[in-house]
Amino acid sequence: MQVSYNWLKELVNIDVTSHDLSEKMSTSGIEVEGVETRSEGLSKLVVGEVLSTQEIPETHLNICQVNVGEVEPTQIVCGAPNIKAGIKVIVALPGARISGNHKIKKGKIRGVESLGMICSLQEIGFPESIVPKTYAEGIYYLPADAENGAEIFDYLEMNDEVLELSITPNRADALSMRGVAHEVAAIYDNKQVKFDEKVVTESDTKTSEKIAVDVTTDKVLTYKMRIIEGITVAPSPQWLQNRLMNEGIRPINNVVDVTNFVLLYFGQPLHAFDYAKFDDKKILVRQAENGEKLTTLDGAVRDLAAEDIVITVGGQPVALAGVMGGENTEITDSSTSVALESAIFDGTSIRKTSQKFNLRSESSARFEKGINHADVELALDYAAAMIVELAGGTITSGVVSSNDFVAQDVTVSITLDKINRALGLTLNSTDVVAIFDKLGFSTSVAGEKFDVTVPPRRWDITIEADLVEEVARIYGYDNIPNTLPQAGNTIGELTPMQAFRRDVRTNLEGAGLSEVISYSLTTAEKAVQFTKLPKDNLTALAMPMSEERSTLRLNLISGMLDIVRYNLARGNDTIAVYEIGQVFAKFGNETDNRPTELPQVAIAMTGKGYDFYAAKGVVENLLVKFDNVRFEADNTIAELHPGRTARILVDDVEVGFIGQVHPTTAKAYDISETYVASLDLTALLAQQPAQVIFTDIPKFQASKRDIALLVDRTATNQEVLDVITSSKVKTLIKAELFDVYTGDNVAADKKSLAYTLTFQSAENQLTDDEISAAVTKITKKLVEFGAEIR
Repeated sequence: MQVSYNWLKELVNIDVTSHDLSEKMSTSGIEVEGVETRSEGLSKLVVGEVLSTQEIPETHLNICQVNVGEVEPTQIVCGAPNIKAGIKVIVALPGARISGNHKIKKGKIRGVESLGMICSLQEIGFPESIVPKTYAEGIYYLPADAENGAEIFDYLEMNDEVLELSITPNRADALSMRGVAHEVAAIYDNKQVKFDEKVVTESDTKTSEKIAVDVTTDKVLTYKMRIIEGITVAPSPQWLQNRLMNEGIRPINNVVDVTNFVLLYFGQPLHAFDYAKFDDKKILVRQAENGEKLTTLDGAVRDLAAEDIVITVGGQPVALAGVMGGENTEITDSSTSVALESAIFDGTSIRKTSQKFNLRSESSARFEKGINHADVELALDYAAAMIVELAGGTITSGVVSSNDFVAQDVTVSITLDKINRALGLTLNSTDVVAIFDKLGFSTSVAGEKFDVTVPPRRWDITIEADLVEEVARIYGYDNIPNTLPQAGNTIGELTPMQAFRRDVRTNLEGAGLSEVISYSLTTAEKAVQFTKLPKDNLTALAMPMSEERSTLRLNLISGMLDIVRYNLARGNDTIAVYEIGQVFAKFGNETDNRPTELPQVAIAMTGKGYDFYAAKGVVENLLVKFDNVRFEADNTIAELHPGRTARILVDDVEVGFIGQVHPTTAKAYDISETYVASLDLTALLAQQPAQVIFTDIPKFQASKRDIALLVDRTATNQEVLDVITSSKVKTLIKAELFDVYTGDNVAADKKSLAYTLTFQSAENQLTDDEISAAVTKITKKLVEFGAEIR
């Protein structure tokens, strides 16, 4: 927000430089981004009176004789389309500096001597956006009473220092000159604010006979209106134009300028309608209907929707509430009566409408951030009285309104101990009460408890923390002593899952695998692949950015296979990778129906030297500390080869699977023969031995015996191993399959399996007889199983 320092000094009695004020405000919670003086860098700009003009043939130029306060008129060549005799203008004399640091020199234009330059506002540093439209394409006219030869800075208030305030969303109360004045008064030890008041003189005609208002939407807290008759629309006086331009607003006419002045003064947006253009005597404020249209003041036709709030007369929209008025009721030079609106519109609705139509304005910004509810009618009355002062006319009797309400003070309680503990201070009750008094808050004290009554102008104060902040601001952040935190050192430690994940990562990287990270979001089809989780556990995004990133994954492998494909396509044909991540299943959070994150680890291996047994070896090495690890044939996962897949069990608890990607699936992913495995980290952690018990290395040599047998072709390796284990031979420490044969000399429904049996005793060296007895015991069990010993 831009704040005129001259205007501010009219509202609060301060005698400090703008630099000191900027420092004080910035250290008290409202940052001053900068201070600008329009006259800075300009020189030798004076008032001139155009005495006569003479056209230069075949050009758009005029030879002007200008009185700049010297004995003889000064000749200046000017090309402005609105140049004429009898007007007061801005003259840059030879040697003058104008905007852009351009220096004016004597010269000749079309052979005619020119001793200066007649300037527009843009040429002396005014942004085009704030120049009155009348002068947008030409030179600016100064007041007729301007003294010839006098510097123009005072006439245009260019010596005024303008502070640029950065107002945070929680301090919207400072989006008005009155709000800023209250703030400055508080930080400068309770300086009294000096707000002028205007008396509304009403005619005998009742406003209610002229207009009625009704509100049918809950998005309008209150809506008020006054009627002013018999006005004369004209340019605003110079002081008002200067004030608006210094605040960054373009002057328009004396009626519209008053509404903008009151917006800056009170922070209350107003809108002026041409009352004579109303087709009905009733205003209805409602939600727009889909398909309705409104031509706004900028000439654009707006297609309205149900979320927009509109002001209507005779069923037709005449304004987009809180954003912009309609062209059909615009105040023009011929307007003679005004319907003046003051209201409180819902900030969220205004924000959505202004963003949709790209119509950001000073009014919409204030509705979005909040306004002082206590000033709605006060600002309306002030504006009505000011319009009569500047445009004449009479104010009809009374205010018509709908949804009347009275703004209430808010009482917030806090204790002295709470304030001191929060700020690290030792303030007493007198200190705190004095600070609240500076802020204009009334305080009731009972012991160490303060009941603080906050006026509606500070609607941001609602809780204890807000009061603590106010005390800190006014006391001065610089006055709060610096202290180091007083807390004992704490030693952090990893959770069991974090430690386990680290161990898994270390193990897999030691095995030569590289870590990858795939997307948690994938397609619905890929999300349910390579998993035994129920397929209805999917979690889909309501508004995905793309179909490829629409669903939370139920497995890690599908994303890893995308990475495998990416690498294969770029010539990297030997790949061994792993990923530790979360999959998302919609169970376990039934109350809020959110997915549960399940930690898993997966591996993928493809290329020369990698087969099922290589992948199995990585898994076995990962599970080396676990007891009773078994691999059982499995064909329940459609994306894996049914003859080269096994589920992984630890102590008979299924913790994952391993297998070759099914050729059909591999073709769909455009990858070569690939082996994958997936393990549930939660299930693994639950089965992890509490401690690893080390045993002495046996002193006696192990002995091995090979055994070959014929079994049914449908029998599995695991079934045979289970039979061997069931023989309960204590000295048998390992049984390993080393050959499978089918073909010549073996029946078609049979297959030959060959195992190496390893025997060892910790107590003595086994003899041949002891080993033979053990083998006999095992073969007996195998025969019972239906095997034929070869």
